[in-house]
Amino acid sequence: MEKPAPLPSYTCDTPFESGGSLCKTCRLLTETPQGRKCSRMVAQSDAMKSLLQRAAMVADTDASVVMRGESGSGKEVVARALHANSPRRARPFVAVNCAALPGELLESELFGHARGAFTGAQVARKGLFETADTGTLFLDEVAEMPLPLQAKLLRALQDGEIRRVGESQPVHVDVRIICATHQHLLECVREKRFREDLYFRLKVFTLAVPALRDRQEDIPLLARMFLAQEGHTAGFAPGVMAAIKKYAWPGNVRELQNAMKHGAVLAREEPIGLAHLPEELSQPSVPLHAESSGGLMTLEEAERQHVLRVVAACHGQQADAARVLGIGRTTLWRKLRGWGLDG
Repeated sequence: MEKPAPLPSYTCDTPFESGGSLCKTCRLLTETPQGRKCSRMVAQSDAMKSLLQRAAMVADTDASVVMRGESGSGKEVVARALHANSPRRARPFVAVNCAALPGELLESELFGHARGAFTGAQVARKGLFETADTGTLFLDEVAEMPLPLQAKLLRALQDGEIRRVGESQPVHVDVRIICATHQHLLECVREKRFREDLYFRLKVFTLAVPALRDRQEDIPLLARMFLAQEGHTAGFAPGVMAAIKKYAWPGNVRELQNAMKHGAVLAREEPIGLAHLPEELSQPSVPLHAESSGGLMTLEEAERQHVLRVVAACHGQQADAARVLGIGRTTLWRKLRGWGLDG
């Protein structure tokens, strides 16, 4: 049995040292203004250490940051760490997924609305810009923002003020913007899906968040950390960690976390074996074209495996994967969300 080991000496609760240098311990632990601990970042791999070195240089500034990384790779965790190590740490951190709402609703969510601005607007409402005033606003999947709304965002960033939907009176806001996307924003600019002026306004500093398959050294630490969060202390059965490291993790850190929750529930007080983990880990070698009855699977499982393989082959780029699969990007996003892999 593989006993769970305490996180080694390169972990601590101080994300960055003063002066912008990377803390030697390499684990980020963010806190909200109320002191509630948030997600940790484990960095044993060179890829993550490099990311944290760059993050340390920009954390204590007000510079806008654009992060790019595959779905589930931990972009929001990085954003929260940047906020927690900034002069705005005691102020609000507000996050919104730009792909999760239609354009009209996203506009109201970001900028607020006046009473009677549209059907159902029975009371005036502040938007997320006002909620995040003097703090940080995290715009996830910013490439999905409709072009008309991009223009309004650009004006807000240029003028430092917003206008609620249905109002003409400007409202001053002081907000640091951190954006994230799984797409190449410059390609979106070339395809006329993202404004060039907004792109250069946002891209003061860029961070690339590595996929989990590109940070193999971190997988055992992350797996044990997620198990500890579930209260599981019995560790792993022999050979399980090798299977965990071998798996491609197309859903990245979020998929790993969900797999550990799955294992902890089934294993209870026993060491986690392959049978306790999701099927794609416990039976990774079962081919889709298996002829024997023992290798057959449901249509739903065949679809899931095929979709995840395509997403992995497209390096997490959902737009590319959707084109390969011959479905809409929204359809793919809904499928991944249904499998718990939408982050």
